[in-house]
Amino acid sequence: MSLSHDSNAGVAPVPPVTRREVWAWAMYDFANSGYTTVVITAIFNAFFVSVLANGADWGTLLWTVVVAASYLIVMIVGPVLGAWADRRAAKKRVLALVTAGCVLTTLALAPVSMRGTDGLWLACAVFIASNVFYSLGENFTAAFLPELAESRHIAKVSAWGWSLGYVGGLLTLGICLAWVMSQQAAGAKAIDYVPWTLVITAAIYALASVPTFLYVRERALPRHDVDASHVLAQLTRSLAMLRKYPDLRRFFWAGLAYQAGLAVVITLASVYAEQALGFKMADTIKLLLVVNVSAAIGAFVFGYVQDRLGHKTTLAITLWIWIATVIVAYAWHTQTGFWIAANLAGLCLGASQSGGRALVGVMSPRSQIAEFYGLWGLVVRLAGVIGPLLYGLVTWATAGNHRLALLVTGVMFVIGLLLLLRVDVAAGEARATTE
Repeated sequence: MSLSHDSNAGVAPVPPVTRREVWAWAMYDFANSGYTTVVITAIFNAFFVSVLANGADWGTLLWTVVVAASYLIVMIVGPVLGAWADRRAAKKRVLALVTAGCVLTTLALAPVSMRGTDGLWLACAVFIASNVFYSLGENFTAAFLPELAESRHIAKVSAWGWSLGYVGGLLTLGICLAWVMSQQAAGAKAIDYVPWTLVITAAIYALASVPTFLYVRERALPRHDVDASHVLAQLTRSLAMLRKYPDLRRFFWAGLAYQAGLAVVITLASVYAEQALGFKMADTIKLLLVVNVSAAIGAFVFGYVQDRLGHKTTLAITLWIWIATVIVAYAWHTQTGFWIAANLAGLCLGASQSGGRALVGVMSPRSQIAEFYGLWGLVVRLAGVIGPLLYGLVTWATAGNHRLALLVTGVMFVIGLLLLLRVDVAAGEARATTE
């Protein structure tokens, strides 16, 4: 199986992609998954609400606000950097810089968190910086995907990355669980041991990303027809160019809806478990360890299913599972019900994200890959603003009614599914390859 495609405009003729290079690219998903698992999903978010915000009624809303603020910044910066990287053939250079930024700010978040409520506002600022760097890293690692895989294999290769990513999340979360349980057994408080999980996360991120920078090659050629002073103007034109790619534009709208639901799950799962169902931190971590196994299996299996059934059909299946997940969690409001719902979510979590990433690569013009992935990053980050912020507002307005907020989340998946039905992937790919 050849993983590389023929050269197109702006892409240098290079030797075929090796399996080692694909593995090295996927290792970046392994590296950064610990960040999203520990900081966004499992440990720091619940710590933020219960300890830094002292369990106040506005704690969940504040968490969603700082998450939203970080994604608003990425919405502005991401497409600009993507356009600049396309013109300078500098995706790998930018990826290295934002990786270093995320590692350093995650380390800085540890001593700030040790200050408890006194460090709340500084923690907000440092977290925003770290999540901006992390999110930009996601954009730029995704931009390498169409250079590494032909369209007929892009879903499979994308799924390899997501699957390996969940392994990385499992490793990081597992080490953090061992640390948390040992400290709890010694009678330590959360403010003493949670900050060290951030140090563990940063260290694994730094070490595991090394293969990416050693073996992944920058295949794009510098384009001297446009310099940095024209990046903003080009960004405006690229937004306007979406009119030339109607199916890609329709998919962006579908993505905005269902990614808003995904963002709620990713940023508020442990908050929901703790605030609505009374989970303890160690129990939440154990649950998310199991969910990571489900997610790794789901991402890997659905990658092959997507190659067989098609991108759109497979993504639609995952959205149906998401809708069922919300129904189960809402109707079966117990810890047992949440375990079942969480593992259903895990099966389609990676598949939903991987499938979306692959679809963007298939329907984007090859000479503007990083730029269009920047626009996809804008969509995903806007969803990351809308979904969690809506959840936070509902819980705040209803004095902590997390079940109602969960039901609103389910509506996002329904809207995403309905919009996805209007996307013609074959037409979108044909238009992208003829430009």
